[in-house]
Amino acid sequence: MKAIVPVAGAGTRLRPHTYTQPKPLIPVAGKTIISFIIDQLVEVGIHDFVFVLGYLGEKIKLYVEEKYPELNKTFVYQNERLGLGHAILTAKSAIDPKEELFIVLGDTIFDVDLKSMIESETSCVGIKKVDDPREFGVVEFDQDGFVARMIEKPKIPKSDMAIVGLYKIKEVGVLFDAIEYNIKNELRTHGEFQLTDGLMRMIENGVKFTAIGVNNWFDCGKKEILLETNATLLDREGYASSNLPNYDNTIIIHPVSIGENCKITNSIIGPHVTIGANVRINYSVVKESIIGNYATIEEVVLKHSVVGNDAAIKGLSQSLNIGDNTEIDFS
Repeated sequence: MKAIVPVAGAGTRLRPHTYTQPKPLIPVAGKTIISFIIDQLVEVGIHDFVFVLGYLGEKIKLYVEEKYPELNKTFVYQNERLGLGHAILTAKSAIDPKEELFIVLGDTIFDVDLKSMIESETSCVGIKKVDDPREFGVVEFDQDGFVARMIEKPKIPKSDMAIVGLYKIKEVGVLFDAIEYNIKNELRTHGEFQLTDGLMRMIENGVKFTAIGVNNWFDCGKKEILLETNATLLDREGYASSNLPNYDNTIIIHPVSIGENCKITNSIIGPHVTIGANVRINYSVVKESIIGNYATIEEVVLKHSVVGNDAAIKGLSQSLNIGDNTEIDFS
């Protein structure tokens, strides 16, 4: 089985970070988003990957080549962002249509029984109940429990079961034929050639789809969800740092993840903080935040913040002599 990981999106909801850093390389709980995806797939025996690159794709390619030299990997480019269905079709030349295929969106961290999806006797999709299905592709079921319809971001949803960006495809040739048909006939939804529409055409052509529930699913496309995901994962066993060095005059409030070669002095760090490598922090308080590699932070209080690589933040240092019954507001 081969995996396609589309990572061609521009990540506009996470700007300004994604102006220079592709979203899949943003760190969460000590690992990049794309590392979570690759590691989970490798764990269930998938070692052949096709990455669909686009915006800042060379950075992703370099990261994967350096971090995962043992993977059997192919890189293809989606030069025009015409939708997820179009992105998958871009990888057609690298895929054997007789081989089963697993598709994982490159900005999604998931908690699911991947083995059960891979071993499914039918094509299947990962789903999760959501509060507002209008923001997602959704599935509707027939009386036998098979997927009857897939609709991309319906205005009036008839289901609250969202497609979470995990797809196991048995009939790969039929998938490519379906996407090509939609493109040839200009069948777009919300202006793009959607993978959901390609899957729906497969169903119309008689392909059976089942759905497998996802325990947790983190669509790390917004700052708030990114920080929530960071906190959730750090609370789990195995993600937070242990055996940290003694940072000078510094209090660490666990859980945190701190990278190598960091110099932290006179500060309070945590809880729920991820700090990259080679970061310098002095006279600061940082909690519920993500700090990129090589950042420098001095004399600031940070909460619920995302700081990019090589960023520098310096606050205002004050020397005060305050008498009784005095109130000072620096806001």
